[in-house]
Formats: sequence, structure tokens, C-alpha cells
Amino acid sequence: MAWGELRHDPARAALLGARLLPGAPGGLERRLAARAATSGPAAVPDGRRVPAPPPRAVVRPVPGRVLHLVTNALPVKHAGYTVRTQKIAEAQRAAGLDPHVVTRLGFPVAQGAPDTRAVVTVGGVPQHRLLPWWLPYGQRALLARNAELAGRLVERLRPAVLHPATDHGNGRVALALRAAYGLPVVYEVRGFLEDTWLTQAPGRTRDDPSYLARRALETSCMTEADLVLTLGAAMKAEIVGRGVDPERVLLVPNAVDEAFLAPPPDGRALRARLGIGPGEFVVGAVGSIAPHEGIGTLLHAGAELRLRGVPVRLLIVGDGPERAALEKLAGELGLGDRTALFTGRVPHAQVREYYAALDLFAVARTDARVNRLVTPLKPVEAMACGLPVAASDLPALRELVEPGRTGLLIPPDSPHLWAEGIENMYYRLNRLDWGAAARELVARDRTWTRVAETTRAAYRALGAV
Repeated sequence: MAWGELRHDPARAALLGARLLPGAPGGLERRLAARAATSGPAAVPDGRRVPAPPPRAVVRPVPGRVLHLVTNALPVKHAGYTVRTQKIAEAQRAAGLDPHVVTRLGFPVAQGAPDTRAVVTVGGVPQHRLLPWWLPYGQRALLARNAELAGRLVERLRPAVLHPATDHGNGRVALALRAAYGLPVVYEVRGFLEDTWLTQAPGRTRDDPSYLARRALETSCMTEADLVLTLGAAMKAEIVGRGVDPERVLLVPNAVDEAFLAPPPDGRALRARLGIGPGEFVVGAVGSIAPHEGIGTLLHAGAELRLRGVPVRLLIVGDGPERAALEKLAGELGLGDRTALFTGRVPHAQVREYYAALDLFAVARTDARVNRLVTPLKPVEAMACGLPVAASDLPALRELVEPGRTGLLIPPDSPHLWAEGIENMYYRLNRLDWGAAARELVARDRTWTRVAETTRAAYRALGAV
């Protein structure tokens, strides 16, 4: 492996060596990581652009045909990212557009799924895979090959618009295709992954060269795209602050389909299976169990509430890198399996049953930059199911929760204040009214049908419909 690193990419070889040396200085490793992120065998002069593939045919676009360029997709990868891709494409199809999805080079085989089909259809939406016999070495070589094979797909499909979604790899490939075929690019910013990167290991800062390199690549995709779509007002403000004309940034929020707006199932059966008594107050979180989700704050608050005599149960639905540590913390706090129940990942088709088992949905996100900016999907689903929401008082979550009407906002990272907020909700007689108001808000403003209308208008503005 070291020989391959040295022969193909000296910068990465140096990074590997720095990581293997005992006591290697952190500053050296960070500098080498940044250099590796912007170097490689297919590097281009400005360190950002993916070379445009040479066109083999003139593309005569089919009006209304959309090519979504994404990292991964259902049914192999199930996450908020892949659900959003699928729901947008299905809603666009229902609205009369002709959406297609293409995943990143090598997916899903490179991720360990032995499915070599070039095309699969999911929910009526064709999903194309780029699966060469071998993958080139290095990020730039991968993206150049990605653009080459995606170009062959463009020549066959003849889309009228390219719609890449975060991260910058998809955006850079789409911009290379625009250079080759003259198609407009609508870049969808679903998050600021450089800020997510900060939360994944201690000691990372916004001065880290790796952070700065990632941020620069994302910003270049935003500024060079014909239009930018994003999830909320806080995200739009961040994008405009990076130099993008606000008139070129449209909001396409996280949303739900009609299934979530239907009357929820009876949650009593699931509560009984989980051993939850009829008088217990169930506070839950659904989603990835990651450090920035603040589940530890929720556990500490639950321990305080039990000491106060509040019959609270915590239901944590999902999986992630923090699960084992949080289960250990629950034991140390004296919560045990009875008070804090970790279900692990559940099938998406069953998620509404778990929402129905809750009395209050909690979004105890930490005061991290990524959480101040990005509005998550799960509380939208919970609100659609008629649940009031307790959320950390952060700008992105203020866009969802209206205090005193659909839920409450609580200062982040404070177990004591979270305990007080949950206790107030336990004794509040009108919390069902708050849940009904939350459902009404989602039905009015946050459906995939509305999102499809917004994307159609964006494509029309670019002459693609």
C-alpha cells in the first residue's frame, strides 16, 4: 500500500508516513492533509476544476429532463440524504418532469454492495450507476473519470438541466459537464460538510488547512453554478455571505410526503412491546447518533427528571458512532434499559410507528456551527405526525419551531434547562394542540409537492422546461 501511495501520490504518501510515525506533530499532519486534499495525479492548475470530458456527440436537450448527480442513493444507502433525493425525484415525476439519478463513480460496489446493475428503478425513478472495471487512484482522477462516464450518460439521456447535490465532488463533475455540453447547473446545498467534518474529531478548527480546502471547494461550486438551492434561511444567509447573489439562491426545505400527513398509527401497541406504561411520558429522538446531535444532554436531563419524580422515558431510534458510548453513559446515570431505550436502526416503513409512540420529539443538538446553519429532516417528519417539538435554540431550528405554538426552544448543551423544558411539557395540558399546529404548518409549507414546484420554477428560469 505504501508503494502505491508513493508511486501515485507523493503528498498522500507523506501524510501516511506522518500518521505512522510515533509522536508525529499534529501541525505537520494537518498541513500534509491539506496538501493531499488538493493534489493528486489528475490535478488541474487551479486545484479545483475537474477537466471537461471531450464530447462525442452534440446533446439536444429534452425539455423537462433532469439529471440529479448524487453521492449515493436508495435502496443501498438509507439516510436523510438519500431519502431527500428519492422524494424530490418522485415528486418531480408526479409534477410532469422526467428526473433521472446518477450516483458517484463506483457506487454501490465500492461501498461493499455486490450489485453491478447499470440501471435500477426506485419508485419509478431511473437510477444510473457508473461502474468501470477499475477505479483510478486519487480524488481528482476519480472525479475526472466520473465526469467522463457521466458525459457518456448525458449524451444518451440528453437532460435539459444538471442538478448536483452536496458535496463539492458532485458539483465539480456537473460544472465539468456544463463546460462540455453547455447545460445549466443547479447546485443543491444540503449541508456544509466542512463544518460537519469539524464535529467528527476533537481538536479540529476552522483554521485547519483541510477545513479551508473543503470550504473553498464548496464555495466555488456555489459561486459558479447557475442557481443554488438550499434548505433554509440560515443556510441561504451563509451562501450569500460567500459571495453568491441572493437572487440566485432559492429555498427548497426538507419536507414530507402525504403518507406522513395521514393520521398516525396507534402507538399503544408499540409502547406495550417496548415495555412503556400508559402513564409514562415518552421523549424521543430519531436519526443518526452522532456527537453533534446532543443525545448526551438528553440523557443527563432524563436522569434529573427521574430524580424529580417525572415518569419520563427516553426512546432513541437510530444508530451511529456514538451509540455505544451513550448506552454506557445511560448506565452510569442510572437510567438503564428501562428508562433509556436504544432501538438501533429501524426500517423506514416503520418510522411512523415510533413517532406515534412519542409524546414529545426532542432535537437536543449542540451549539456547533453546522447545527446553527442546517435544518434537519427528522423534526419535520415528527411535526407532520402531530408531535410538539422541543429543540435547541439555534437559528436553523428557529425556522421550524414556533415557541408556544408548535413546541419550545431550549438553550443547547444545558441538561438542567432541558429537564425544566421537558417537565413543563409533561404538565402542559395543551401540548396536543401544539402538535396539531405543527402538523398544519408542515402541511402548508413543507411537502415534497411544494419542493417539486420550486425546482420546476428554477429549471424554467434556466430554459430547461
